[in-house]
Amino acid sequence: MATESAVLPASLATGQRSLGDPSLGYPLLPPLTSGCPRTGTEEVSYPLELDYAYARLDAAALFAPAARTGLERWAPLLPPLHAPGLGEGGTPLVEIAPNVFVKDESRNPTWSHKDRLNRCTVSAAVAVGAHGIAVASSGNHGASAAAYAARAGLRCVVFTGPDLTPALDSFLNAYGAVVLPVPWEARWPLLRQAVERFGLHPVSNLTGTHTGHPYGPEGYKTIAYEVFQDVGVPAAVFVPTGYGELLFGVRKGFDELRRLGLTDRVPRIYSCESAAGAPLATAVARGLPAARVEVGPTRAYSIASPVSGYRGVLAVRGSGGRPLTLDDTQLEAARQELAGNGLWAELSAAAGLAGLRSLPAHELPDDGPLVCVSTSSGFKDRATGSHSTAPVAPEWAGVERRLLEAGFEL
Repeated sequence: MATESAVLPASLATGQRSLGDPSLGYPLLPPLTSGCPRTGTEEVSYPLELDYAYARLDAAALFAPAARTGLERWAPLLPPLHAPGLGEGGTPLVEIAPNVFVKDESRNPTWSHKDRLNRCTVSAAVAVGAHGIAVASSGNHGASAAAYAARAGLRCVVFTGPDLTPALDSFLNAYGAVVLPVPWEARWPLLRQAVERFGLHPVSNLTGTHTGHPYGPEGYKTIAYEVFQDVGVPAAVFVPTGYGELLFGVRKGFDELRRLGLTDRVPRIYSCESAAGAPLATAVARGLPAARVEVGPTRAYSIASPVSGYRGVLAVRGSGGRPLTLDDTQLEAARQELAGNGLWAELSAAAGLAGLRSLPAHELPDDGPLVCVSTSSGFKDRATGSHSTAPVAPEWAGVERRLLEAGFEL
């Protein structure tokens, strides 16, 4: 098993707290991966978050410039990082237009934001002595979980869909994961059985409405910390949204900055969902803690979720933002805009910018920077590798013709 070469700062995490009833607290271990046992019902499961001894933190020292990289940079405000890292975090904030910035999470070790989550969830698996982890994933989460499990010396089982692309299959197998493509609706029941019968630690959702792992969104808080260090508190953050874990983590990070006295406000938070389903937008519109929806056809498979969770509702509530829904045409336009700025994003990852571009100018906040999170690399799209460029004749006439067709002028 790999180990860190340096002693990490101590985590100030003190326990788990129910989001369904914040007065209900639980010990830090074991992680309650099926949600709060005292507030959940057959209709909705309520996640947990971690609480911290904030009064013991020297916030000025923690947020001072530092050479340390990886999530250990923020160890006091994260669960204990028992799993070794891969240099996750520290991704660039790229200005693509005046006052419009993209937080490019494709620069993480497995090319997605999920690395921040899995550094924390695999740490929990190590803490409880699990010999392996299990995850249900369409791609990004599984690849990341497999990488962090390999780094920590754990086995990894990935339940994925029947339409797994050869590229993602190779990606998962490269880390030694056991890859199990099954029908989409069978993934979670089989995941639960694998967890119960083989003693694997679940690092993805086990419940009907989404709860996920209580440690996971804590890793996403670090996006807010990094944005704050780069541009302060932005006017708004636009976040690609499936289950809402990333959304919740970003909001919690800014809430903590306010709690620690480093700022007096939080940004408006906009969830950016695929219009093919949009369970969070449905839940907010109906005043529900979570919702289930039918998912229609879309190429944005990473955010095409049939269920939402209570975290997403909490993230947008009271921020001044709101849920946004985007169709594939809007997502494709945003992806092309990102590519025109040198950023190759998965279609789902372009949802943040698509959300910003969907708002009329008079609705855009003008009291600070606008930040769009781009969650993953274009490598993750299912169509990647299908493009084939026709060969050009090996003489100048052929080259000239191709350049003229591309719009070049002599």
